[in-house]
Amino acid sequence: MKTYDITLTISPNLPVWPGDPTIVVERIAKMEEGADCNVTTLRMGAHVGTHVDAPYHFLGGNTPTVDKLPLNQLTGRVYVVHLPDEIDLITRDVLREAEIPPRTRRLLIKTRNSQYWANQEPDFQTDFVAISPDGAEYLVERGIRLVGVDYLSVAPFHQGAPTHQVLLRAGMVVVEGLDLSQVSQGRYTLFCLPLKIAGSDGAPARAILIGV
Repeated sequence: MKTYDITLTISPNLPVWPGDPTIVVERIAKMEEGADCNVTTLRMGAHVGTHVDAPYHFLGGNTPTVDKLPLNQLTGRVYVVHLPDEIDLITRDVLREAEIPPRTRRLLIKTRNSQYWANQEPDFQTDFVAISPDGAEYLVERGIRLVGVDYLSVAPFHQGAPTHQVLLRAGMVVVEGLDLSQVSQGRYTLFCLPLKIAGSDGAPARAILIGV
């Protein structure tokens, strides 16, 4: 059994979505300065690094917040599909040709985005590969219950709402900001646990894959 940590490391060097708060990790008590222990404070947005979107993020109203997401969707068997580097947009046709195994309920999509993390690219990339609305509809039709992507949004830059709304209205769990650079295509067991933040539209998560 091998464990893959597919979580991005939270640090001030991690890119964030334009307009979101920058990441601040600061020690406010220091043993070298006479404190009894070291104490760190964090300041950041809920959608930083590897994180989970709740329906409330794009649907509002009485839709579930991140503390209400079912854990059985966030853990279990998962398939990682590796799309060719020349793919710029994950459409219905792209997903149909990807030969996702029947009865797949959790799907992680590896694209050229993963090289941004492998190269430790500090700047936000606007040309990341994302899922089109018709691609999202295809995932819903296939019965996918969780989808994860390897950049900070499941939807294209400047076109966030349609893809998110299709997925979240269907009750799908959306995981963004995965580092799949060291993971090959195939079947794994996923554990993805977002912080249990009351009333939040999303939360950072620790995500791992376990494979043979």
